[in-house]
Amino acid sequence: MIFDRLKRFSIVLEGAERDGPAAFSPGQAVSGRVVLELAAAARLGALRLRAMGAARVHWTESRSAGSSTAYTQSYSDQVEFLNHRDTLMAPPDNGEATVLPAGRHEFPFTFQLPETLATSFEGKHGSVRYWVKAKLHRPWSTVKKAKKEFTVIEPIDINTPALLAPQAGAKEKLARAWYCNRGQVSVTAKIDRKGYTPGEVIPIFAEIDNCTSRAVVPKAAIIQTQTFIARGTKKQKKSVVTSITGDPIPAGKREVWHGRALKIPPVGPSILQCRIIQVEYSLKVCVDIPGTSKLLLELPLVIGTIPLHPFGSRTSSVSSQYSVNLDWLSTIPEQLEAPPEYSAVVSSPEAEQSLAPPCRSELGDILEGPFFAYIQEFRFRPPPLYSEVDPNPTSDTIRPRCMTC
Repeated sequence: MIFDRLKRFSIVLEGAERDGPAAFSPGQAVSGRVVLELAAAARLGALRLRAMGAARVHWTESRSAGSSTAYTQSYSDQVEFLNHRDTLMAPPDNGEATVLPAGRHEFPFTFQLPETLATSFEGKHGSVRYWVKAKLHRPWSTVKKAKKEFTVIEPIDINTPALLAPQAGAKEKLARAWYCNRGQVSVTAKIDRKGYTPGEVIPIFAEIDNCTSRAVVPKAAIIQTQTFIARGTKKQKKSVVTSITGDPIPAGKREVWHGRALKIPPVGPSILQCRIIQVEYSLKVCVDIPGTSKLLLELPLVIGTIPLHPFGSRTSSVSSQYSVNLDWLSTIPEQLEAPPEYSAVVSSPEAEQSLAPPCRSELGDILEGPFFAYIQEFRFRPPPLYSEVDPNPTSDTIRPRCMTC
């Protein structure tokens, strides 16, 4: 029977690791082959291939319609990214089956991915998946199927002006307990840029002022927010990727973080262009205040796939080291004014005096110092207008300069 003759039916993708999925980028060509091994000659029908890619979301919500009646509301949606079909082995025109001899048979295939695709993702209420499925039709038997998943990674280059821009913010909170004012807590935080890649370290510059009567504890964490959208309704799931905890700040004290390091663990990149699934990241600096809610400051992050270029990292490190107030840059006009004419600044009598050599009595002991040098050629006036007689002859008291000096 055909069950005994068919030893292997699988899909192999080029570039795939052993027991792992292959990874591709949007717009890239996907190549592979369908492997068929027969223990003996067998009559086979058509061999068809289909490549699929889609984002799907689904969740349910229970609602009460009274004291005793309850119902469940379901939310679902789907976005298709890829749908490619191909026939690798077609049956003969006479309708008869194709007879293949025993042994190994390979059927190569290739197809092009669209230019716009969402990154592969697995979440609690949705997923973005890509796969290739092969179907082998056999006379008087069930259809044999083989499936192979692959990964798509949408490139996100953090070397863009929007993702290289520093992020900063400030917040304050009045601590109250039993209608009693216990003081105010304020936090100011800044990071070098908005875009990072997994494995990088985020230097956090923060200042926490504790004006309350009790100690507070500062913390920082990277938060991942998964947003699922269906039928105009959103469902979110937030999780902590990594976090750090600072030392307690006593009452009336201040703590400053000079680039406190927070390393990004291996996480999936941001998904920002999908209509029904979004994956966003943020850096949250919070302060635990006893007796009241936390003070939270959130800075947006984008986790990319293309790391920072060497020139960009140098620029970023310099900006982090010199993260002082740079508001003075905003006062520089966009178009520089032309410098004024020399005659508009110095009048003719002043020019005459400036061109004359200074008296030794005016200089005092300056000439004796090593940082002053009176260069003779700078004392000469500019050449006069063309004339047969020099109206400003050189004074005899000035010693001519030696050309060999």
